Amino acid sequence: MNVVFLSPHFPPAMWLYVRRLREAGATVLGIADTAYDALRPELRADLTEYYRVDDLHSIDQLRAAVTHFIARHGPIDRLESLNEYWLETDARLRSGFDISGLHVKDMDPIKRKSGMKAVFREAGIPVARSQVLRRDGAPDARRFVEEVGYPFIAKPDVGVGAARTYVIGNDADLDAFLGDRPPLDYILEEYLDGQLLSFDGLVDRRGEIVYAASLVYGVPVLESVRGTDMYFWIDRHIAPDLAEAGERIVRAYDLRERPFHFEFFRMPDGTLVALEVNMRQPGGAVVDMWNWAGDVDFFRAWAEVVVDGTATISSVKPNYVLWSGRKPGRPYRLTHDEVAARFADVLIHVERVDDVFATAMGSFGYVLRHPSLDALLEASAEILGQIPATVT
Repeated sequence: MNVVFLSPHFPPAMWLYVRRLREAGATVLGIADTAYDALRPELRADLTEYYRVDDLHSIDQLRAAVTHFIARHGPIDRLESLNEYWLETDARLRSGFDISGLHVKDMDPIKRKSGMKAVFREAGIPVARSQVLRRDGAPDARRFVEEVGYPFIAKPDVGVGAARTYVIGNDADLDAFLGDRPPLDYILEEYLDGQLLSFDGLVDRRGEIVYAASLVYGVPVLESVRGTDMYFWIDRHIAPDLAEAGERIVRAYDLRERPFHFEFFRMPDGTLVALEVNMRQPGGAVVDMWNWAGDVDFFRAWAEVVVDGTATISSVKPNYVLWSGRKPGRPYRLTHDEVAARFADVLIHVERVDDVFATAMGSFGYVLRHPSLDALLEASAEILGQIPATVT
């Protein structure tokens, strides 16, 4: 099997997917814009061939790279980046070379939040009231206010995370948003005050979920981007209604041979409201956290799905695993050395976060593991505890 991997060097953990593909018997062919000698040695060892382009955004250069690989190695069976940023590029290349997987025709309900909501409704899953706002849609925004009221959220219809997202609380906020928003289609969405959580996993070639997990956010991503320290954890147990909703979404998209990350709000009355989908694994250290929670190897399971069509991996998790992220320049009560000493029994990993992800995740993350969630929440509260400001 010939697999082209786009941007196998970034994010840094991608090399592990490449290694597991090679170990599963695939010929792995890499494309990126980094000099070959700058790739980590493990990645160089696991790639059968590497093609450097000047610009990963150039579809012509990428087509030339794939054409070169076909001439040397024969037909390409799969092409993947496992990266939201390159999702549409992957689809264009698959469509152009008739490679199995998500194609251009599949992108709208995957990339557009308005398209996602249509799929959720068809699957019978509640969604927040919303309105697509075109670039000149100020009258539509004011009609939305009349229908829903304040506050509400405005975010790009195509986009990931909380970047360029606004919380509109009054007429002044609305005027400011309409005056300086980027020239993009936005989606206006009623503000929901619920617990953010996810249903995540891996689907095999038949469309069966072979691995499932759930993230629970102690702080919504939007609040973290606005400055609040982020902490979240891998839940040991997935609520039946969350699993059922996630399975409906997998079927609605006819998802096959992919990892996925579906976000929901758990409302105060216990109901679930679907928020958005990402057709890739969650970012940051989450895959490592899955592995630590269940003593599994998700990287290997994904590669086995690609090469063999399915994988054997347990979704049982003996431990909760929690991320506690610190941001620079804050007067935390405990020094790093004090954290390492005090929580040595639960602290399993410390990570310096790449600047691309640090706004939400924090620049420095502590990963904690224990069968008791309360123990981890108490430790995280101490790790993130700050010295109160002095009032003069």
